[in-house]
Amino acid sequence: MIKPMVMTKESPFTPSMMESMKKLEATREKRLQSEPKRMSADEKRALLDEFHPDYGDKGFAKIEIGPNAGEKAPKELTALLHSKSRISGLDLDLDKIEFDTDVLIIGGGGAGASAAIKAHKAGCNVMIVTKLRMGDSNSMMAEGGIQASDKENDSPMQHYLDAMGGGHYYNKPELLRRLVMDGAKSIQWLEGLGVLFDKHEDGTMITFPGGGLSRKRLHACADYTGAEITRVLRDEVQNLGINIVDYTAAIELILDKDGNAAGAVLENMLTGEYLVARAKTVVIATGGAGRMHYHGFPTTNHYGATADGLVMAYRAGCNLLYQDTIQYHPTGTAYPVQLFGALVTEKVRAVGANLINVNGDAFVHHLETRDVAASAIIRECHANNLGVDIPGGAGVWLDTPMIDMIHGDGKIASALPGMLRMFMNYGIDMRKTPVLVYPSFHYQNGGIEIEADGNTSHIPNLFVAGEAVGGIHGRNRLLGNSMLDVVVFGRLAGQSAAKVAKSTKIGSLTLDHVKCYENQIASAGLDTGEASPILLPKYARDVNADKLK
Repeated sequence: MIKPMVMTKESPFTPSMMESMKKLEATREKRLQSEPKRMSADEKRALLDEFHPDYGDKGFAKIEIGPNAGEKAPKELTALLHSKSRISGLDLDLDKIEFDTDVLIIGGGGAGASAAIKAHKAGCNVMIVTKLRMGDSNSMMAEGGIQASDKENDSPMQHYLDAMGGGHYYNKPELLRRLVMDGAKSIQWLEGLGVLFDKHEDGTMITFPGGGLSRKRLHACADYTGAEITRVLRDEVQNLGINIVDYTAAIELILDKDGNAAGAVLENMLTGEYLVARAKTVVIATGGAGRMHYHGFPTTNHYGATADGLVMAYRAGCNLLYQDTIQYHPTGTAYPVQLFGALVTEKVRAVGANLINVNGDAFVHHLETRDVAASAIIRECHANNLGVDIPGGAGVWLDTPMIDMIHGDGKIASALPGMLRMFMNYGIDMRKTPVLVYPSFHYQNGGIEIEADGNTSHIPNLFVAGEAVGGIHGRNRLLGNSMLDVVVFGRLAGQSAAKVAKSTKIGSLTLDHVKCYENQIASAGLDTGEASPILLPKYARDVNADKLK
């Protein structure tokens, strides 16, 4: 039961919040002169082991069937993998083909758009299907920036070492190598398409620091980086005349008689009609799983982030990699309740804001990696009981006024206009008062395993790009590498899919793999009573259950 919070007449904050804020202000001058010390490797490991959700068993279940049988996954994902297909019991006519294309791209975010552009320019007929609208994606919602080692004091090797360390050395080397080697090229490509990156007066790119970065490598468009990149990519897709089918979800992959990916069964989200799309190659770019709210966390993700690609690929026989690893962004909005879970970009910490507990003390270095910072906040709020009381729980302060004190008045307004506006809508001026934060489900570190050219190792002619991929970032992602992998592996998947499509002849279509998978479900005695993928989150209350209380 959430207790009502009593506000002061002069402030959107409660009296207890105001009391804590005075303690924060009393320590600010000292903190401006001296940063909290960095943790040692042993201290980080102990912190993660005890407080990060990935490192315990609570909230996980064992996968019982398929390529990853015997491994753990968040219980919400496991339930999807143990559920029947949405086409179960339907008599679909695979000879009735509504869409026929060379390259079918499932997903309309940054990865899907990048893949479509490259496949089209390679001379292929391309079609994008997306269950919401073109551009509705986590790519659109990204704020902080995109990494690339394009400055004189930096190099792809330094970028590689930072990302490998941040990922706890679980990154697939060949994928990470591709990511960092294509960084500068990707920035150049985006700028050529029209992305308006922040620049100095002389035209050179402005770059920012960040958690786990040894160099200032973060390129940004204020705090609208994802929206700006997605805007430009979406416009390019539309200008090229690439076929886009909105409000249409892919719900099962179609294979041909030889086991190659050969299209997908689609579901019209408006009419419920089932459609068959045939393709020589398929690119999965379906994004993440934030709306599954693993471990009960709020989320920064867009409405359609429900792990669809993982479910379809797994049912077809693809291996998942690190499916038990999730990134909880340390600074999701904790207050006001209308913004609960909304992203407060890491750029806020990158330009100097400290994380502060109820007593006004900085308890972790502001540039620790995301998993370490999130774990430190969880420890402070629950084990140490030093969080600030908020409706339904606790949070910590992010001392945003420090930014203008460090860089001069106007820095927040110029570098973080989106953040400033978001909080001002609720009477909170982050230039004058700190904001309250708590970790929020931000990114699906694990996903479908791919090889160096973007293809899956188990299903020929099937490619994956973006957040649906596992292995690029290891078990923890550094900021700015998601927008980079969207572009790098989106472009790669589009190029590879187009090349393969030109020499592919499609055999007769089949959904036998779906029947085979459902036989495994039955043999294992699994019955969730649900169908997957779920496509949209289930937020509606069970009225009948309420009546029984």
